[in-house]
Amino acid sequence: MAERDLIDRLDEVVETILTRPASAEVPAEPELAALWRIAVDLVDLPTEGFRETLAADLERKAEGMKQTTATPYVPTDFGSITPYVIVRGADKLIGFMKQAFGAEEVFRMSQPDGTIGHAEVRIGDSMLELSDGGEAWPPRPAAIHLYVPDADASYASAMAAGATSLIAPTDMPYGDREADITDPFGNIWYIGTRKQGGPVPEGLRTVTPTLHVKGTDRLIDFIKQAFGAEELDRTLAPNGVVMHAQLKLGDSILELGEAGGFVSPMPCSIHYYVQDADAAYASALRAGATSLGEPSDRPYGDRAAEVADPFGNHWFIATHVKDVRYR
Repeated sequence: MAERDLIDRLDEVVETILTRPASAEVPAEPELAALWRIAVDLVDLPTEGFRETLAADLERKAEGMKQTTATPYVPTDFGSITPYVIVRGADKLIGFMKQAFGAEEVFRMSQPDGTIGHAEVRIGDSMLELSDGGEAWPPRPAAIHLYVPDADASYASAMAAGATSLIAPTDMPYGDREADITDPFGNIWYIGTRKQGGPVPEGLRTVTPTLHVKGTDRLIDFIKQAFGAEELDRTLAPNGVVMHAQLKLGDSILELGEAGGFVSPMPCSIHYYVQDADAAYASALRAGATSLGEPSDRPYGDRAAEVADPFGNHWFIATHVKDVRYR
């Protein structure tokens, strides 16, 4: 076919496609057949105006994604779950943790009377928050599972710092070498080293809060209902009570065990970061929690609320919404 005739036929093919006749067929000429198929695929693509609108919309969404990525709902260096210890003498507790466990003080906000309104310390890969107790928030010591490179050495350091021994370093049947102590402020520390594949078991961090109540099975049910926790482990004693359990909340693990022996029920405080503080607060109330403070935007960059569960544990539920460098 001559070049001029091919061009004329191409014009006819294009016109046919644009008018979209029901009888349009693939051209017989091999040179035009491939172009015909491409043109059919392209003819219904969006107009230039649509493409501009789509591009602007995508840019707005991309900017929103950047903002979301820049401010995750869990602050940097924190996990979803952080123990919050309230004592009388928070400054001295920080000194104890430094001497016993090599803790690093990250932040301290002092009150006019010299007490600590809020402090943060780092132990290993974990954060721990604490403050001095008062009328509004009385002292609430905690039980903490602490994984260290050498349980014997940390036990010795804790004893030198003023701890009271509950159990000397012992090889436990669940694979840890562990020692239990009480610090001078009433907190219980389960100091452990995983003997094989350790020193920290997979999925855990240096610091894991542990809740002790009477009726641990019911507390587990509450946490699952309130916060959608995933149950990872439950070990029962011969009488059916929960000796040990693990629940996964967000990126963290919470441990629980029935109060008994040298461990009395000890309601404590947990700082829990979630994607939606308002939704988690409402869910906790439906599960039977009592409100201690409705969701509100806080000056330190969190949207937060407070509830007490049916066993007296306080949950500081928060979503980190912006970085505020008050530290």
